[in-house]
Amino acid sequence: MAWQQITTRDKVSADTPFAFSIGERSFAIFQVDSTYYALDNVCPHAFALMSDGFVEGDTVECPLHGALFHIPTGRCLGPPADADLKSYPVRLEDEQILVDV
Repeated sequence: MAWQQITTRDKVSADTPFAFSIGERSFAIFQVDSTYYALDNVCPHAFALMSDGFVEGDTVECPLHGALFHIPTGRCLGPPADADLKSYPVRLEDEQILVDV
């Protein structure tokens, strides 16, 4: 793993996750309160981008089948998914968001 500069704070909000890819892998950065979190962007149940999901508080709902995930941990909170989203460390440098992927 290596820290990579991904985006700036102004590109991510509580209502608007930021999607990005490295190679063939897709990731998303979410903001909950003033903290940023990076998760796998593909639902483990079926291919759907979590960055297109419905964010409410500290959860994101898969836009395809409604599986629910806890953003700070990636933990699966509801079916039909039965696996967690992998989470990745995030750090801030001034206005830059870096992710260890």
